[in-house]
Amino acid sequence: MKTENPTTRISTISFVLLCGTIIFTTLAYGAVHQPIIALFYLVVTILAILWSADSLFTGTLRFSRSPLQLPLLLLGIYGLIQVIPFGYTADPDSGLVIARTISIEPFATLSTAVHILALCAFMAAVLIYTDRASRVRRLVTLITVFGFLYAFYAIIQSVLSPNKIFGIYEPVFAVPFGSFVNRHNFAAIIEMTIALPLALIFTGAVDKDKRLLYWVAVALMATALLLSGSRGGLVALLAGLVFLAILTIRQIGRSHAFLSVTLAAALVFIALAGAVFVGGDTSLTRFSDAAAGNDISSSRNHIWGTSLKVISEHFPLGAGLGAFPQAYTRFDTSGGAHRVDQAHNDYLQVLADAGVVGVVLGAVFIFLLFQEGFRNVKSQNKFRRGVAVGAFTGCFTILVHSLFDFVLHITAVSVMFLTLLALLAASGRRFDDDAIEVEDRSRSKKAATITDLSRKSSEVRSRRSRFPEPEA
Repeated sequence: MKTENPTTRISTISFVLLCGTIIFTTLAYGAVHQPIIALFYLVVTILAILWSADSLFTGTLRFSRSPLQLPLLLLGIYGLIQVIPFGYTADPDSGLVIARTISIEPFATLSTAVHILALCAFMAAVLIYTDRASRVRRLVTLITVFGFLYAFYAIIQSVLSPNKIFGIYEPVFAVPFGSFVNRHNFAAIIEMTIALPLALIFTGAVDKDKRLLYWVAVALMATALLLSGSRGGLVALLAGLVFLAILTIRQIGRSHAFLSVTLAAALVFIALAGAVFVGGDTSLTRFSDAAAGNDISSSRNHIWGTSLKVISEHFPLGAGLGAFPQAYTRFDTSGGAHRVDQAHNDYLQVLADAGVVGVVLGAVFIFLLFQEGFRNVKSQNKFRRGVAVGAFTGCFTILVHSLFDFVLHITAVSVMFLTLLALLAASGRRFDDDAIEVEDRSRSKKAATITDLSRKSSEVRSRRSRFPEPEA
């Protein structure tokens, strides 16, 4: 009996743990509560231990050279620098000696830096253990199936229990959808999960007998996104469709491109029809209701204007990662009646929290993302070309959505985003099992063809037995 060697076992356990983390963080209210975040840190620690054991058994230190992880790592390190004391001052009121730091709220900055480094470790693990063509396929299949089932559940919940998550938790100050307290975060997850199956269809990487299933999954996810009522999610989805068409139009020819664009338009129509059918008039009027809201806590124009004052006050080093709520209160015109924890624009918040350093790291990340994306969408492997297009499109939609919301501050959204980044990097690699996977798929197609021919031959023989040919 053949037994699996320790390194293979460790690699398998790590990969399964990574896949479970993607699903768990999404279902556990987006992993925004401290106990769930602590559990996420525990998983990252276990992955680090498994990685160390793997390196010990093989005698090789495994790591990924992908530059996509460097800006995130450097941002976490800069957060640690922001809490280093560079002097001390005495408080005239209390007489206490207070350390002077770049951050105006060192504890919040330290917590945020640790969180960013944990996310960076998670991404590094995905890059390391997505080391086979078969695992790329499994991870893409997992995200697609999960997106389909998750969207289906969210639609059912929006009909049966729209104000409660899992029929248990009822948020007070937000509009929930799916497993998220904030509907915009649900839309962010769907934007990324829908991109993979849609790109596989557009690039022709899906077998003909499975295309209908993929279209059903895509239509269901799009319907769920519309039902969530997220304006940022809708804009990001439409931008993603345009971006996807641009990426694929040169690869599949004009005739196929026209067909894909037509199908994309049909998808939008089907999603709109499904949203109206399931949610009635309220499913689409949520967009106008949200736009007409005058609540200062949800008015992005007011928050963005105040955020610019925070940026000006703490330029060029920033107020500190995670210190935005404290920096905001000084310029808050509501007198503290409403709490604002985020800038509702990830770009403004990076500038407010990390200053010029954050802007430089953000610009480097976007450059590396587009460089990697445009290179890998030209992959000769049809399936991984589809994966590259889907992962690239999913990341692009989040960059668009980040103009209106703070989606990347949610752990589950960040985990899915980093997983897509890892898939984008993996789509440009060559794996040892590439030839084996192609051979296996060719054999399965050949077997299916032989089975089909045998079935047709049996039908012909059956007809001849029932209707014998007349003798000459």
